[in-house]
Amino acid sequence: MSGATVIPTLRYRDAVAAIRFLRDAFGFRELLVVPGAEGTVAHAELTHGTGMVMVSSTTDGRDGRTPFQGGPAWLYVIVDDVQAHHDRAVANGAEIVSPPKAEEYGGSSYTAADSEDNQWTFGSYRPEGW
Repeated sequence: MSGATVIPTLRYRDAVAAIRFLRDAFGFRELLVVPGAEGTVAHAELTHGTGMVMVSSTTDGRDGRTPFQGGPAWLYVIVDDVQAHHDRAVANGAEIVSPPKAEEYGGSSYTAADSEDNQWTFGSYRPEGW
């Protein structure tokens, strides 16, 4: 692991389904999943290459966690083969927001939405030094 100092955290109404989707459609790997009460997810860590996102179920605070309902986020994930990644996402039911295209600043990318409207851009562009 790269020892990233910024790790996006997402809350989902159905975190179990979201984790399954992120794994199957986008290729994330489940590093840790801590079940919560009544089929929820208290905390999960999903990796993709050297990156990570944390995922949990939304909460109103009655479970002792900070109340937060979540909301749409936009994330960028570096992949080596944009077209192959796109094809995997489509095969697993991802809604494509923007098809693969060349970017003016280099590389190529596409954007897909998950089941709760988070936008995921997968691209081959790597900022210098990363």
